[in-house]
Amino acid sequence: MKRLISMAVFAAAASLAGCATMDDSPVKTMDGALVGAGGMTLYTFDRDAAGSGKSACNGPCAANWPPLMASKAPGGDYSVITRDDGMTQLAYKGKPLYYWSKDTKPGDKTGDGVNQVWHTARP
Repeated sequence: MKRLISMAVFAAAASLAGCATMDDSPVKTMDGALVGAGGMTLYTFDRDAAGSGKSACNGPCAANWPPLMASKAPGGDYSVITRDDGMTQLAYKGKPLYYWSKDTKPGDKTGDGVNQVWHTARP
């Protein structure tokens, strides 16, 4: 019985050790685009000034273009901005990142070019 418990503890510790080295970034690259949770495409907004630490998409805009919320940046070209509502949002190269409410499945890029001010975020 002790041996069985020891093996179970060892197996659990080994699997948790693997988790510590996994990439826990909320953003990945897929087909040349940055994607967030579930492979959903991320977008940038031309009215956001890169490096300003601000989002120009609030209120009704944010209902259509939900921000990619984040409490900390994974490093590299990523940073975190504080939105007007006090929530924090992930930015790439100083540009806040958003989802598009009309994308319905991973890989959709239906928000690219909307009003000529929304663009697929690219690495």
